[in-house]
Amino acid sequence: MRISQLAERCGVPATTLRFYEGAGLLPAERIPAGYRLYGEDAVERLAFIGAAKHLGLPLEEISEMLTVWETGSCKEVKADLRPRIAARLDEAQQRVAELTVFTASLHAALDHLDALPDRDQPCDPHCGFLTGPRPAGPTGGAITFNRRTPEQETERWQTAPVACSLTGDDMTARAATWHAALDGATRTPIADGLRMTLPAERIARIAELAVAEQQCCPFFDFRLHLDGPDLHLEVRAPAEAADLLAELFGPAT
Repeated sequence: MRISQLAERCGVPATTLRFYEGAGLLPAERIPAGYRLYGEDAVERLAFIGAAKHLGLPLEEISEMLTVWETGSCKEVKADLRPRIAARLDEAQQRVAELTVFTASLHAALDHLDALPDRDQPCDPHCGFLTGPRPAGPTGGAITFNRRTPEQETERWQTAPVACSLTGDDMTARAATWHAALDGATRTPIADGLRMTLPAERIARIAELAVAEQQCCPFFDFRLHLDGPDLHLEVRAPAEAADLLAELFGPAT
């Protein structure tokens, strides 16, 4: 087959086939006139490349896999592919966690914005919106709320006043909501707080609650870490908030 025939048969543009050749993924024979010629093996090779790209594998890794695919057995290809897919899965889960937290923070910001009074004066810091809680981006697989930069000696939760804006029935309802979300979690004491392990699929609910908690109790520090099927939630608070921490998140087991 010439390049145009291979492109039509496989549905891959000729420009892409030339790029694959230059990248060492798709070798081609050359006739004296300079035209590229491909055999039936090129069709199978392109199918393998396409499947690997669909899994999000970069061309560098696909090139490594092609070497195993050409010379090894199906079992060896499987053994080479599995850790690559697992790595992509970890990345995908981390992006889901980032988007989940970002979505929750946007909902909280919108609720906070709607609760602000309509004033005829220009905006100023007293509006409170610009100084509201903001979840930081993930670092090393963890998502943190109230995290300060390494240059800062103390973190925000350590200096925030221990005062909750919720009272009475609202506090009771919030505690019940946390207890339901953390049902069955394994609790372990950590410095200044508690570490809870629960199924990773609860990340959306936990992130939503953590963002909401920041609106009323900025003295809590939340850190979420996805570890395969598990979600690890770490909650810290100053010593004077220990009773409230235990009331919301339960005792260590």
